[in-house]
Amino acid sequence: MAGARAWILERLDGERGRWMLWLPVALGLGIAVYFELPSEPALWLGPAAVAAGAGLAAFAPAGSFARALAIGLAAAAVGFGLVAWRTVNLAAPTLSRPLFNINVEGRIADIQRLPDGVRVVLEAVRLKGGGVPPPDLTPLRLRVSLTKGAPELHVGDRLLVLANLSPPAGPAAPGAFDFQRVAWYQQLGAVGYALAPAVVVERGRPAGLVRTIDALRADITARILKALPGPEGGVVAALLTGEQTAVDKDIAQAMRDSGLAHILSISGLHIVFVVGLVMGLVRYGIALVPPLALRIDAKKVAAVLALAAALFYTALAGAPVPAQRACALAGFALLAVLLDRTALSLRLVAWSAVIVLAVAPESLTGASFQMSFAAVVALIAAWEAAAGWRRRLHERADRARHRWLWRFGAAFAASLATTLIASIATGLFAAYHFNRLSLLGVVANLLGVPLTGFWIMPWGLAAMLLMPFGLEGAALVPMGWGVEGLNAIAKHVGNWPEAATLVPSLPGTSLWLITLGGLWLCLWRRPWRLAGLPVVVAGALLGAPKAPDLLMSDDGRVLGLRDDKGVVHVASTRSDRFVADSWARRSGQDGAKRWTVNADEEAAGLGCRSGLCRWRKGPWRVALVSDERRLEEACANAEIVLATVDAQGRCRGPRLVIDRRDAWRDGAQALWLDEQSVRRETANGRRGDRPWVPGSSGRQATPIKPPGA
Repeated sequence: MAGARAWILERLDGERGRWMLWLPVALGLGIAVYFELPSEPALWLGPAAVAAGAGLAAFAPAGSFARALAIGLAAAAVGFGLVAWRTVNLAAPTLSRPLFNINVEGRIADIQRLPDGVRVVLEAVRLKGGGVPPPDLTPLRLRVSLTKGAPELHVGDRLLVLANLSPPAGPAAPGAFDFQRVAWYQQLGAVGYALAPAVVVERGRPAGLVRTIDALRADITARILKALPGPEGGVVAALLTGEQTAVDKDIAQAMRDSGLAHILSISGLHIVFVVGLVMGLVRYGIALVPPLALRIDAKKVAAVLALAAALFYTALAGAPVPAQRACALAGFALLAVLLDRTALSLRLVAWSAVIVLAVAPESLTGASFQMSFAAVVALIAAWEAAAGWRRRLHERADRARHRWLWRFGAAFAASLATTLIASIATGLFAAYHFNRLSLLGVVANLLGVPLTGFWIMPWGLAAMLLMPFGLEGAALVPMGWGVEGLNAIAKHVGNWPEAATLVPSLPGTSLWLITLGGLWLCLWRRPWRLAGLPVVVAGALLGAPKAPDLLMSDDGRVLGLRDDKGVVHVASTRSDRFVADSWARRSGQDGAKRWTVNADEEAAGLGCRSGLCRWRKGPWRVALVSDERRLEEACANAEIVLATVDAQGRCRGPRLVIDRRDAWRDGAQALWLDEQSVRRETANGRRGDRPWVPGSSGRQATPIKPPGA
């Protein structure tokens, strides 16, 4: 043990210059621990832990690993306390039940243009109608999808619309994506859809800088879609304003299948394009005027203007997490240019992560944060590791007879390596969050990224510069040609066999292992970094948890089952496509199917008919009821009953009865059936007693013995 301790301390001391890189990791660890807790912690816990960590750091020897560890503990406590404080600070009313035929009046805070309509976020909301909550319990913000024929809308307008509203939806299954948590941090208390065309009751101007930028984004998006009304317009809007809601669904799916979906999300790629274009135009523009070039430092002037362009572009895109990270990194890099320092290093990435987590600590749990930082950390770590190889390659190219051919080959190899590294770094996170792996992303990116960088984005910059003069069409049209080519690449590659594959949901342990192993591999410099590789492999190969056999949605209206072959079926008269597809994806299946049986199974009394589905697994007879008139029949012949109608107190024969009231109270339901017992898990019980979980009781059913036991 003493020898192992000395070996570890020796290597840690050799990596002293890299200790600082673990500061955002410690910050993120505290945030992650907060979200893993089963109940809300006391607010004093974070500050107390910060004080304890700071005290340990003060008494530890200067420059020692003990002091670094104490600082790391303090940073973790800061992350923990920061997200706990933010959770309480953003508390806002949420609807407790659906409301129907309600007059909703509010000021437009955001406009999201969909391929088949418009969706708006309203603030300063007033609700009028039967059963509406009092003003102090009215949601601060809500989101409504408008019907076709909506009037011309602008951020700041006050809107009146007749709509149906409901609370934000919970996870489709225990452990699935938690929209209620996302809505909590956006102060979004209700979602709904319009029943009639909306009416603008008052034209207004956006108040404040943020609302002004939101209005500008909506106006630019509208002008883009007017100039390019086809599917190209939605992609152009996503590239220039970050408004992905206007992207055609088939195009978006092709982008995901081909591995080009990252192009639609404004991130490091787009910020680099903007910074590079602005710096190039300014530097070479100054160079064309010799008297000016001799008197000013063109590189530093270009860096200042490029930073301004990056900030404006990030704000215009709504400052999503990848854009925040890329803008912070670009800001540090351009600041390094101004100070004549190295512009690309993991230290800049670390400080960028600290800034993003300090501003929005809840972003740590999102796929956007994880994938964007995974890509940039892996790329810079690989760039540093290949420094010697790159130096030897350049030296050989300088001595070569055909120097241009060597340089072209080096650029192509760098592009291929960059795409491959980024794809590997983000692939496992994509598999965890989206149950999808793009296997041919390298091919699509080798074609699509250069097209985006050398044709599409320059025309986009020209369109933004021409827009104040109303001449944006001159640049948007050729930009649309490039986007048309990009869409063709996505469709062609996405249609190749095995271009993308679905994978079952990975357990949460996989995410921890992949993240920590990848950080160990990338943040250290010495050979012991390779110890992180088997940790990543272990996380990737960790078996997916067994999928549930029976499912009920959180609104109690959709029932599903998984047959002996692992195929997910919808077994109720009503189907919610989002819920059903989510169930299927979590099992590695492309879309759920309506349950049908063969003649022998139907003769045995299985299958669905008139609101009653019968199923059997092992010793368990199961009835899935969606018609109240069949409830008595179902309860007389089954041990387990799942009902979309009220069944409690009316269904006494079965061993287990779950109805829509259970789903309303405890969230989505999942059941695992085996020969010995039934295991039941609820979405709210899985999430714990947290502020974003409505009416959580954390109730879990006890195991049930099989019939005859």
